[in-house]
Amino acid sequence: METTKNPVINSDFPDPDIIRVGDTYYMASTTMHYMPGCDILRSYDLMGWEFVGHAYDTLDDTPGHNLDGTEQIYGNGMWAPSFRYHNGIFYINFTANDTHKTYLLTATDPAGPWNKRTIEGFYYDSSLFFDDDGKVYIVHGQKNIYVTELDSEVKGPLAGGLHRLIIQDEERIHLGYEGSHLYKKNGLYYLFTCHGLAYGNEWKTEDCFIADSLTGKFRGRCIIDDDMGYHRLGVAQGGMVDTPEGDWYAFMYQDRGALGRAPMIMPIHFDEDGFPVVGINGKVPETVTIPSTRPEYVYEPLNCDDDFDYTPNENGKIELKPCWQFNHNPRQGLWSVTDRPGAYRIYSGKICSSLVFGYNTLTQRTFGPESEAWVTVDAAQLKDGDYAGISAFMGCYGAVAITSKEGKYYLVMLGKPAKNDTVLGDEDYLDPAVEYERVEIDQECIMLKTHVNFTDKRDEATFLYFAGGEWKKIGINQQQYFKVDHFTGCRFGLFLFSTQETGGYADFTKFRYRICSEKREGQKVVRNFEGDVENQERL
Repeated sequence: METTKNPVINSDFPDPDIIRVGDTYYMASTTMHYMPGCDILRSYDLMGWEFVGHAYDTLDDTPGHNLDGTEQIYGNGMWAPSFRYHNGIFYINFTANDTHKTYLLTATDPAGPWNKRTIEGFYYDSSLFFDDDGKVYIVHGQKNIYVTELDSEVKGPLAGGLHRLIIQDEERIHLGYEGSHLYKKNGLYYLFTCHGLAYGNEWKTEDCFIADSLTGKFRGRCIIDDDMGYHRLGVAQGGMVDTPEGDWYAFMYQDRGALGRAPMIMPIHFDEDGFPVVGINGKVPETVTIPSTRPEYVYEPLNCDDDFDYTPNENGKIELKPCWQFNHNPRQGLWSVTDRPGAYRIYSGKICSSLVFGYNTLTQRTFGPESEAWVTVDAAQLKDGDYAGISAFMGCYGAVAITSKEGKYYLVMLGKPAKNDTVLGDEDYLDPAVEYERVEIDQECIMLKTHVNFTDKRDEATFLYFAGGEWKKIGINQQQYFKVDHFTGCRFGLFLFSTQETGGYADFTKFRYRICSEKREGQKVVRNFEGDVENQERL
């Protein structure tokens, strides 16, 4: 039997919703503006997870989703999915605050294909619930949580059906109840909901309310109030799932600074009143041990190297590895992995002042406590004023890039400094970055690296280039903060943006990714980077 530490995924997989179908657990997670969207993960023990795929390629066709001009959907897009399985059908629903729509996706296989449509109405942080009598409901809201009966085809509210306020928070509370999930166990209805407190008060907590019927009174209490000693960042927002043996586990996430929001797993038992008792002595356990339904199974990693060796499928479509996501909708015709086999190519498509507006930035999540990625950039076809490189991508991003000017090549380290260390977004996060260092080079093809360190919320990104047989640092250590401007954790991003003219392109080859694990031997911290050390020195 395996044991793992919390968080069970030390990376940004926010708003998890987990179901079990047979011997398999599935998770859906928020992806905001990244495409393809709505990550779907699979596990056999709630501890190890791997990608199944994504529920959609693109969410909507709007100027913001397409990054037209200076339009964008940072901090918006897909929020807080609900994942359910009923009568042989998988259901995912969520809202997008930019389009103000409630989306519903259905499939007979979590790997897809998924059918996408909308539910009439806007249901904030909503969760579907299929009752034993065949009726279907949606629970939704912030501060004031409602349950609304839907029609049998899940197209919209049922005329004359149930619609009622089931819990109401105090006005003084800042965020209040949100991220609600509804379940039924032994005839009781369970409403799990995150409780965001007032500014200056304690961290977020998780509450649970139970009732004998959906028309009855919901009575509740706090079920987890713990920051695990981690910078007053509470564990909250999630629900519960059972094992085939009938044991129950809670799942939630914890804000982990610039890393993002990382999933946690906790055991549950139920007291004499039916209330869930979460964790160990009211706290999130540091480790969990859960029997696997497939003990010999080996999971595919959630991050990946890539030599960009792809061929179109039977429909002529290129399907990148599921660890990759574009920043906003990809611009077809402006990226390719076949124009030069073995390379990810980005074509310049518009003039912009900041990499946050560049088309086809290709991203992967970072992992804690430390991780790094490097890639070879071929800049031979850049135009003057083009920048191509690898970034630590979020609102206060940093990046190392190669640029050209009057026939010469330069390496630059760019960074967008944060105005403060709060979660509140900076109003200038879309403005151009600061150039901290520029180095002239005599080559058009070079390896560039980004290293991130989230240990104990250190939240720094370092940038390097490979020259003279060694890695050399460029620029500053960029301080990063999780903020609601992007509302996502730091990612590695391959990018090209043009400041003067279009028509150029950059090729990215031999992408490599390493995660650093940490273990303590006495007072000495030993860091181990997983994988080989191809052409690189360790920091």
